[in-house]
Amino acid sequence: MIFDKVQHVAIIVSDCEKSKEFYVNKLGLKIIYELERPEKQSRFVYLDAGNLIIELCCFPNPPKRLEWPEAAGLRHLAFEMDNFDAVIKRLNEMGLKTEHIRTDGRTGKRYTFFHDPDRLPLEISEK
Repeated sequence: MIFDKVQHVAIIVSDCEKSKEFYVNKLGLKIIYELERPEKQSRFVYLDAGNLIIELCCFPNPPKRLEWPEAAGLRHLAFEMDNFDAVIKRLNEMGLKTEHIRTDGRTGKRYTFFHDPDRLPLEISEK
């Protein structure tokens, strides 16, 4: 590989405050930095996701995400954790509905999906 690592992933969000509330207060990511760009009517929120940065890009009135047929581009973000069952329980207690649990045919590990406020699929899998 010619790169050392993935540095960040940028996600365009439709409601900056709602997405910030979701990623920070529900998922527990920490804010690293926020940048306002009034001349471009934009705002950027950089979040620490452990091994990479998630950049929330806030623009006025972005087009809605296609769910079907799926469009080219980012399909989903995937997180892994040791306490898989506890995380699912916690997400459900917060009102975040998870899909049925599946087993990855390649790794044999369990995984499932839930969605962010803009319906971006987020995958969680056991470590």
